[in-house]
This record gives sequence, C-alpha cells and structure tokens, in this order.
Amino acid sequence: MKKRVKWSIIGVVGAGLIGWGIYSQLPKPNEELAEADKVMTSGSNRSKKALNINAIVVKPTTLTDEIPIIGSLIPDEEVNLSFETSGKITEINFEEGTTVKKGQLLAKVNDRPLQAQLQRLVAQLKLAEDRVFRQDALLKRDAVSQEAYEQVKTELATLNADIESVEAQIAQTELRAPFDGVIGLRQVSVGAYASPTTIVAKLTKISPLKLEFSVSESYARDIKIGTHLTFTLEGSLETYHAQVYARESSLDINTHTLTVRALYPNPHGIMPGRYASITLRKQEYRDALAIPTEAIVPEMGKDKVFLYRSGKAEPVEITTGIRTEALAQVVQGLAAGDTVIISGTQQLRTGMEVTIDRINN
Repeated sequence: MKKRVKWSIIGVVGAGLIGWGIYSQLPKPNEELAEADKVMTSGSNRSKKALNINAIVVKPTTLTDEIPIIGSLIPDEEVNLSFETSGKITEINFEEGTTVKKGQLLAKVNDRPLQAQLQRLVAQLKLAEDRVFRQDALLKRDAVSQEAYEQVKTELATLNADIESVEAQIAQTELRAPFDGVIGLRQVSVGAYASPTTIVAKLTKISPLKLEFSVSESYARDIKIGTHLTFTLEGSLETYHAQVYARESSLDINTHTLTVRALYPNPHGIMPGRYASITLRKQEYRDALAIPTEAIVPEMGKDKVFLYRSGKAEPVEITTGIRTEALAQVVQGLAAGDTVIISGTQQLRTGMEVTIDRINN
C-alpha cells in the first residue's frame, strides 16, 4: 500500500515536470513584435497620403543653343626686339613695362665710323653737284662733249647712292618700335656687345587682343566670319564681347578641330595669356517648350516626365532637343499649359496622389 502511494506521488511529480517543459516551449505573445506591427501599420497608412511636390507650367520661351569653349587670349602682335647689325650698345631709351609708340627709338649701337663715312660723302656732294651744273652750261654752248657731261652725272648719282647706303647702315644701328605696344623686361645693358641674335626686349601689342579657340568638326560650319561671341575671365564677373575675324583653312588632322580667332578691342587693358571661358551662340529657338533638366526621368533608353493631372502623377514619354545648363527643349510629348512635376521624380509612380507645394508659371 505504501509502495503504491509512493509511486503515485512520483508519477504526479513527473507528469508535472513534463507538462511544465512542454508549456515553456509553447509560443508566447511578443510585445515588441506587436509594437512593430503597429508601427508598420501606421506607416502603411501614412504612405497612402499624397506626396508634396513642386511643379512648373510649360509655356513657350526663347531658347539659345550655346557652346561652352575654353580659349586663350593672345597678343595682336608680339616680337622679340633685336638689332639688324652688330656693335656695342651705346643707348637704351626705354623703361621696362611702359607703352611705346611705333617708330620710337628704343636702343642704339655704336655708329661713329658710319657717321664719319657719311660726313665725307656729304662733303663731296656739293662739289659733284657743281661739276654737273658747269658741265651742263658748257654742253649748251657746245663747249664740252655729251660724254663728259654724262660722266659727271654718273659720278653724282654714284655719290648719292653711297650716301643712301651709309644712311641705311646707320639706320640698322638704331632699334625702333615696329608698332605701338608695351615693352617688356630689358635683357641687355649699355656697353654690351649686341648681334642680330641678341634679344633686347619683347614688345607686345595688347590692343586689340586675339581670342583663339578650337571647335569640333561638328560645329565647324557654324563658325563664320563676323560671328559674335561672349567670354568671361576667372576672377571677374564681367562679360566681354568679341567677334570672329579669321578661321583656319582646314581641320587639324590629329584632333579634328578647327582653330578660330576672334578680336576683342581690349579697352580695359587685359593682359594676354589668360584663359577665357567662351560662350558661342549656335542658334536661337523662339517659342520653344523647355523644362528643367531635373524633371526628366531616363528609363530604358527613353526620357519621360510626370504630369500633374487631377491630383495624380501621370508619366509621359518625351523627345528632347537642345540642352542648356539648366533647361532642356522638349520637341515632342508636351504641350503649352501642361503642368510638369519637377521635384521628387524618383519617388513618383503612375497614378500616385500628389499635392503641389509650389508651382512656377
């Protein structure tokens, strides 16, 4: 009897332990999971709300097809100044970095031997002219022969030719400015021996300036003599205007570009050698439909935009034309008066409800 009670108690305890183990393995309510479900449900409800967007009303405008190019400002004329003859430099008559006029005497080499030679020839000139005068008077009275008269005339002509030759040699000892310009840094000093290979200084004509640039072969036909263009310089907010005056006769065989030059009057005294950001106007389109480039959504090799229609976003495939920095021309797919969505385009889906925050007319 006692054994039965004992085994009964053991059986009850064992059953209880087994039951507890089974209960502990049963799934229990997860409060965190329940809370997450509530948040997701709430977010799902919120996602059904309309998306706030900005839009623009399409209307005809004037659009200019512009080509951005980098060019260089170069001098109208520039030359390294040097003497035509050799000799010791006796004069330097310019200050570095100053403006000089065409024909101004800049420097000189020793010409004393030539001056002495010129004086001797000039002294003989009076006597030679008198001989010709006397021989002419005698010839009229048949007192001398024609041959004697012609001889003294030849001697006078030879003397004048010798004088011109010496004067030309003296001119070669003088270094004069070949054009108006700004003279650079001096490379020689008085007393130095100069030869035709000795560079005295550089002379630069900066008014006007030449604007040199290159365009690709696809634009070569659009660049004509007289074409107007604008350019800007780094560090300056001003816009400058130039006009094409010359273009190369053929394309560069290596780069397939055409070199073009334009003239800028340079009233501001801009120094040559600077880079210029050029804007070349290729063509102007009137009554063009243009939209901001950020409104365009590329998809599978095509372009589309979303229109605002009755509170919903509706996609429309478009064909674009020229593009500027901020706008794109639409040649097919839109009409004047359409409302194009320009913000949140990556979130938009067909038929999505949207609300306009701001609209640009």
